[in-house]
Amino acid sequence: MTSREAYIVLNRIEGIGPVKVRALCEALGSPEAVLSASADGLAAVRGVGPKGAENIVSQRGGLDAGREEAAAAKLGARLVTPVDPDYPASLKTIYDPPLCLYVRGALEKKDEQALAIVGTRRVSHYGAAQAERLAYQASKAGFVIVSGMARGIDTVAHRAALKAGGRTIAVLGGAMDKLYPPENRELAEEIAAHGALISEFPLGREPDRTTFPYRNRVVSGLSKGVLVVEAGLDSGAMNTAEQALEQGRSVMAVPGRVDMEGSKGPHRLIQNGARLVEDLSDILKEFEFLFPPAEQARLVRQQDARQRLTLAPAEESVVRALWTEPDLDFDDLIRRTGLSSARLMTLSMQLEMKRVLRRLPGRRLALMDEIRQWELSPAEETP
Repeated sequence: MTSREAYIVLNRIEGIGPVKVRALCEALGSPEAVLSASADGLAAVRGVGPKGAENIVSQRGGLDAGREEAAAAKLGARLVTPVDPDYPASLKTIYDPPLCLYVRGALEKKDEQALAIVGTRRVSHYGAAQAERLAYQASKAGFVIVSGMARGIDTVAHRAALKAGGRTIAVLGGAMDKLYPPENRELAEEIAAHGALISEFPLGREPDRTTFPYRNRVVSGLSKGVLVVEAGLDSGAMNTAEQALEQGRSVMAVPGRVDMEGSKGPHRLIQNGARLVEDLSDILKEFEFLFPPAEQARLVRQQDARQRLTLAPAEESVVRALWTEPDLDFDDLIRRTGLSSARLMTLSMQLEMKRVLRRLPGRRLALMDEIRQWELSPAEETP
């Protein structure tokens, strides 16, 4: 048995994890030695004991690395272990690196320049807009966006990176064959095609309350830093931020309204020294070793040119009325903008042709999703 095969088998043994496996490997010489050692030899390793040794011995005989690889291949995934050349170098530096990664997609050298964006599942319109804007901008600046593909902020961050034409990595909270949440299956396919889906959990492992916190260390471990956008004080996003601090990663947070539950986590992080992030320049300042001042200025200028939408004042009034709402009906827009029905009808048609607005059933209007990534720059009214 090779070391690679041994890591795959050890990853499937319940009751042991990366830290205990490291202790066993250091004591016995190699991962394959762990699978051939006697119960007494295993029990003699500090932290294992007779019960731990019996647990390993009772499971190892029924596990087969080749069978696991074949099952993963049927899902379009491959297995990557610490002895493989494409195992992420950043994960090797954390206290408890995964023994095996199930990967769909590609792991690339550029993934070393990764930014994690995480937050609440119960996202507000404000939180979604900020996560989308910052993920899009960071992706355009060259960051690989890492998140957990959960509902809410995670999903928004992945989608924004894809819209920007960048790479994104999703670290799953369950096995590759137990994708969660189920409504993100199409998103998962897009991520696999333009980045990677990663899970350390053996096939068949359902996501639960223990797997999600455990995977958070991988989200932070893959990244140069973690940006939190809306999170409760006891949330998984805050756990990811704590993991990042323990791993020596940067922690940043987006401020929110003081009366929102989702603002409590980011505000606590900022109070404790996390960088307050309002725009791309704040993120770039956190990574001056990657982006010298001159490069930061160039990226911000480039982003400003890309993200500025010029509208006539009347058009801008329509967009601003919709900025904080998912959609509004025609009569509500008349009341909010003060425009006549005929004038609003003309403007809405113009904005639809500019791909700024979209029409919904029931005489309702909404902004195109990508428009929320832009900044508004009012222009002179045209006749």
